[in-house]
Amino acid sequence: MEILFDDRLVQLIIEIHHNYLLPVSSLLAQRIEDPDILGQIEDAWYYFIDSGQVWALLIGVFFGYTFKGFTG
Repeated sequence: MEILFDDRLVQLIIEIHHNYLLPVSSLLAQRIEDPDILGQIEDAWYYFIDSGQVWALLIGVFFGYTFKGFTG
């Protein structure tokens, strides 16, 4: 089977590139405002602790494990 490179195939390749690949490439080429990744993780961790979300996580894990014990 032979593939012929005609005008329709080239237009299809260009259309696929612009519709699907261009948004991905523009996503990968973003400008980073704050490159301190570890600092951002540390800030998020302290917010997680200070806001009380850690207690919600622990209570949810406890009740989930208990409920799994009843149904398992």
